[in-house]
Amino acid sequence: MQTRTKYLFLTFLASWLLLFLLGGARLRRFPFFSGRRAEARRSWPRWTERSVLPSFAGAEEPQDGGVPLGPSPHAWRAARRRVYRGSRCRMETCFDAARCARRGFKVFVYPAAPGAAVSGTYLKILAAIERSRYYTADPEAACLFVLGIDTLDRDHLSPQYVPNVDEEIQGFSLWNGGRNHLIFNLYSGTWPNYTEELGFDIGQAMLAKASFYAENFRPGFDVSIPLFPKDHPQSGGEPGWLYQHALPPKRKYLLVFKGKRYLTGIGSGTRNALHHIHNGQDIVSLTTCKHGKDWQRHKDARCDRDNVDYDKFDYQELLHNSTFCIIPRGRRLGSFRFLEALQAACIPVLLSDGWELPFSEVLDWGRAAVVGSERLLLQMPSAVRRIGPERVLAFQQQTQFLWDAYFSSVDKIVHTTLEIIKDRLFPHRSRARFFWNALPGGLLTLPDFSTRSGDFPFYYLQQGSSPSNKFTALIRASASTSLSQPILRLIQAVSRSQYCDQILVLWSCEKLPPPPEKWPQITVPVTIIHGRPRLSERFLPFPEIRTDAVLSLDEDTSLSTSEVDFAFVVWRSFPERIVGFPARSHFWDAARQRWGCTAAGANELSMVLTAAAVYHRYYHSLFTHYLPPALRELVDRLAACEDVLMNLLVAAVTKLPPIKVTQRKELREPGEQQVKAAAGGAACSSPPHDCLDQLVGWFGYMPLVSSQLRLDPVLFKDQVSILRKKYRHLEKP
Repeated sequence: MQTRTKYLFLTFLASWLLLFLLGGARLRRFPFFSGRRAEARRSWPRWTERSVLPSFAGAEEPQDGGVPLGPSPHAWRAARRRVYRGSRCRMETCFDAARCARRGFKVFVYPAAPGAAVSGTYLKILAAIERSRYYTADPEAACLFVLGIDTLDRDHLSPQYVPNVDEEIQGFSLWNGGRNHLIFNLYSGTWPNYTEELGFDIGQAMLAKASFYAENFRPGFDVSIPLFPKDHPQSGGEPGWLYQHALPPKRKYLLVFKGKRYLTGIGSGTRNALHHIHNGQDIVSLTTCKHGKDWQRHKDARCDRDNVDYDKFDYQELLHNSTFCIIPRGRRLGSFRFLEALQAACIPVLLSDGWELPFSEVLDWGRAAVVGSERLLLQMPSAVRRIGPERVLAFQQQTQFLWDAYFSSVDKIVHTTLEIIKDRLFPHRSRARFFWNALPGGLLTLPDFSTRSGDFPFYYLQQGSSPSNKFTALIRASASTSLSQPILRLIQAVSRSQYCDQILVLWSCEKLPPPPEKWPQITVPVTIIHGRPRLSERFLPFPEIRTDAVLSLDEDTSLSTSEVDFAFVVWRSFPERIVGFPARSHFWDAARQRWGCTAAGANELSMVLTAAAVYHRYYHSLFTHYLPPALRELVDRLAACEDVLMNLLVAAVTKLPPIKVTQRKELREPGEQQVKAAAGGAACSSPPHDCLDQLVGWFGYMPLVSSQLRLDPVLFKDQVSILRKKYRHLEKP
């Protein structure tokens, strides 16, 4: 009996224990269980009573500081669903790649509605697309579509906000639920929570967006872009502040920040804590709450003191003289100071949790920035102190490369976005991550030419390889109607070179070329290519060119075999540059406020004309496929302009000058019968200098680099026997 009673008692206790564990929350709501707890709670002070804790806010101020509480998780998810209804979108599910396979990668921009308000920044983005090689004015030929409606600023409190976007895009016949569309956005959401609400349904469209939250970013579909100011240049852009070949001295400050401090609301946590790391010596962290209309009404005890310190330092001076720059989040994740730090070679220290960094799909930010956590702000000084000088220099060099390659202009930002999308659509012809993170960058390494780094001229030294030891001679015949003596002598001299693989003659005359028996009988093959009388055609990527090197010649060029051999040997040591004979230099004409070039003998040169020059065949592909058709048409209209454009292009890629080599005698300038079609150049012989000036306008800056270097053979002109000299024919009259 006692045993039975004991078991019943244990069963009863276990049942009550399970009841409290599983359903205790409901039981505690009964008055029997909650009465004493309620009495106990009432015995504690009520902190909202003024008698216990008086308010420090004025009677007219809200007790919560005027900032509503953040949205609940449910409200946050609801807002996200309104924007990202296609949250599971990938290129395979929400993009019609078959359209691109049929038509190629072409981009169509919707025409803006008459009287529509479009910001200057969005006009720059649309202009960048129209300036690109992918633009088409035919929607039927397009693979990708960009709205003419300004979607950059979706803060409904902003004067740039465009209402009723949903109604407008639903009326577009090409919209198709957003499929194959790209939407650009810089600002989303509004005060106080700044969610990623855009105010319209993007459907299945891709987003190219600044301040992208990683949790909302759709990998392989969206593109994260940087936040840039409205005065960001259309093309070119200012160079970085760490100049090439300049070893930077140790900067005065280790870590700096100067910017706004938010007293309340989103983004205030990190910025309110920045004053803790300020030591006034090598770490300068300055904030001000002096912004906004009613800052004085909300200022705290630190505001006045912070404002005094804030005015003691110049922001640009801090950028120039600091090794690391703190980039905290603001109201949104991104800020202008990110690009400012990159340009200044001030290594960004990112304190913006959840930010999908710009172009993170292809760029390795671990080589150019320190990615920290907002919660670990106080550890940042000790963390950056442990970074050695060698790694600091590597960081700084990478910031300059990224700035120049992808961020210095609106054109580069937009073109990088388009190239990333194109690589997704054609993965078999896409760039490896290496190309995006090494000079000269992904925009200037075309996967249509090759996907192997060893095939590009600027990677030979890095890869420890060399170009092929043969060249292809490409002779442009433009004015001849028969085989004249100059072109015959040229073919014979080039064919005797031990490095000549073949000779191609680009026949750009109206009459047919002479029959094969009329051409000189030489030991290397001669191929005739029928061309049109267009100046830019000499730089087409002819499939007949099998060698790395191209020896470009005009029909009236006079060279000896020794000159050809020496030029090619020099080029093999500098395969990324143009190496040749006729040189020109550029100058700024202050009186006319334009660029010009001159053929007059001077101690500097910045161009080597392709009337007699050696360069890598990759530049044919870059000239044809990288430059927009409108630019090549401009070259065909202006005299001798293809030489200038090729020099500008190679200088923009390499950031290096061409190399002039020894020649036996000055090459003869072309006669009038060649009508501005060969070397020498009308572009540099008489004003106006429309060619150079217009081309520089397209690049947005002057890419040419001046040099005072000319390379001669070692014993050239030395007082030794001619028999001891390797290139003895260079000194013969």
